[in-house]
Amino acid sequence: MGVSPLWLLIVAVLTVVPFWKLLPRYGISKYYACLAVMPAIALVLLWIIAFKDDLDGVDA
Repeated sequence: MGVSPLWLLIVAVLTVVPFWKLLPRYGISKYYACLAVMPAIALVLLWIIAFKDDLDGVDA
């Protein structure tokens, strides 16, 4: 029994959309969000976001 392509698409969309919204706030091109489907790249993107110095002038 395998994984349905529909489930893979749903998981991909649920992963890409938040990255698509977050990355521009950190000065990173939103198109890198498409690479976040791969877990290792998503982890790297999360590390970059976590250790980024500022939010383009927005105080957190």
